[in-house]
Amino acid sequence: MTLHLHLLSDSTGETLELIAKACLAQFDEVDVVRHLWPMVRSEGHLDRVLDDIERRPGLVLYTLVNSNIRRELEQKTRRRGIHTVSALDPVVDALSAVLNQQAKARPGRQHALDAAYFARVDAIQFSIAHDDGIGWENWEEADIVLAGVSRTSKTPTSIYLANRGYKVANIPLVPESPPPASLFSLKHPLVVGLTTNPDRLIQIRRNRLLSLNQAPETDYVDTDAVAAELAFSRRIFADNGWPVIDVTRRSIEETAYAIVKLCNERIDAAAEAGAR
Repeated sequence: MTLHLHLLSDSTGETLELIAKACLAQFDEVDVVRHLWPMVRSEGHLDRVLDDIERRPGLVLYTLVNSNIRRELEQKTRRRGIHTVSALDPVVDALSAVLNQQAKARPGRQHALDAAYFARVDAIQFSIAHDDGIGWENWEEADIVLAGVSRTSKTPTSIYLANRGYKVANIPLVPESPPPASLFSLKHPLVVGLTTNPDRLIQIRRNRLLSLNQAPETDYVDTDAVAAELAFSRRIFADNGWPVIDVTRRSIEETAYAIVKLCNERIDAAAEAGAR
């Protein structure tokens, strides 16, 4: 079946897109056509959106904090027979009851230009500037350093973590070119090793070569050479006692959350040690 999913927000709609993606993952064989309607903050704008929704009816998922606009949406969709769901109401209502506070009803408040926002921007800039072994002189400033052979998702994982406020550097481990000695004496960053299944790694590398129109048969994808690379990286991880994450069957998000968990455990351990 085909579903027209209308995401209607008085802010960017980013939250709705994440909620919709998580919920739709539970259903198979559904052709979903998404329609994003951001920054709906007036009745006139709402009416124009509703006219379009009526031409392509489906489900309306919304986040609106303005009570007047909400009331207009609910009344007009009811009259037109359009099904609507408020994505955040149950959670906001529960928080309001537990905290004994009224919600502020400010659209897009999670996107405020506060200290956390600028820290995240700083982390992204740092991670881009310290990709692929660049800027090793500044690695001590990082929160996390990722190490692994080529094509073990170091860069995308770094950027994902940076979007969550972590300063991340990453370095490829190449047997013919040992990493700088400073990697083994870092104090502040958590160094994490990334590894993967050799067959999967060869497949990813082969696809990479094909996308670049390069020869598909080189040492880069040779079975023995790849096995030697992975063994080299595992020895480094073991010799330095770094935690290791196998990314073979993990998405970037899953790998990142495993790293965040390691960071939190490290912080908790330091706090306990300080308390003693």
